[in-house]
Amino acid sequence: MTKSRLSVFTFIAILSLVGALRALGAEKKKQPAKAAAPAAAAPSEEEMTKAWMAAATPGEAHKKLEPVVGTFTTKTTATMVPGKPPEVTEGLAENKWVLGGRFLEQHFDGKAMGQPFSGIGYTGYDNYKKKYVGTWIDTMSTSTMISTCTMDAEGKTMTCSSTVDDVIMKKPQKIKSIMKIADADHHSFEMWGPGPDGKNAKMLEVEYTRKK
Repeated sequence: MTKSRLSVFTFIAILSLVGALRALGAEKKKQPAKAAAPAAAAPSEEEMTKAWMAAATPGEAHKKLEPVVGTFTTKTTATMVPGKPPEVTEGLAENKWVLGGRFLEQHFDGKAMGQPFSGIGYTGYDNYKKKYVGTWIDTMSTSTMISTCTMDAEGKTMTCSSTVDDVIMKKPQKIKSIMKIADADHHSFEMWGPGPDGKNAKMLEVEYTRKK
């Protein structure tokens, strides 16, 4: 086969390939597009109302906080500087339900580092997230501590993970706290945070005794 005939056959082969590709493309265009998956049906007004009410109504999880409602005298043991004796102070905490039993409001008054100390906290159960949530503000800071907590099945121990602003290291710091409910008249609160060696150490413990 001569070189010229080879070139002609090559040219015809290329044209055939191009023609086949065009035909294939045209065939694809003719084929109807696949039907889009049907959109999920919008919830009815009754379903929306039912979901909203379930998320907004206090339930059994909220009732587990009932033992800490009331007025309590407090004894706080705070370790301000590792290796030095802790600071022990007394105070008063008043806990009451607000917003129709959705949140527990705490007002605390005592002392810290030789100065008057006051704090306000809110604790509740988020029906949607299935977790206890809390906030805390006090006179030793202008920021808010945000907590997410879990409660054991017996309703005796609540363990929280909190985030606070570390103004010294200039970054958020994770804090762990544990509330233990001994009975209707006594409960305690412990707070743990990173020590100088980076390991978690107990920063303070508060003992609550119901005021008679």
